[in-house]
Amino acid sequence: MTYVIAEPCVDVMDQACVSVCPVDCIHFEEGVDRSLFIDPDECIDCGACEPECPVNAIFPQESLPPEWAGYTQINAVWFSDRAEARALVDAAKPA
Repeated sequence: MTYVIAEPCVDVMDQACVSVCPVDCIHFEEGVDRSLFIDPDECIDCGACEPECPVNAIFPQESLPPEWAGYTQINAVWFSDRAEARALVDAAKPA
């Protein structure tokens, strides 16, 4: 189980969660990405990031609202194919 960053982060990208992550598993490419992404292989499921998010975009995977279920894949894909993840974000929430 891991945490997932969902749609409320898109185009907001408040980075309060980044500074509290003890394993630095939250990533993005500044000036390119529209969202932050949690690496499912690095996340230790500590939950430190969740209360820090001012837009309530971070969820434990099993608690992710159904309408944002696709963000589990988007977060994971970013770490192997950033272009595909960005296309998935654009499809999920057009700019």
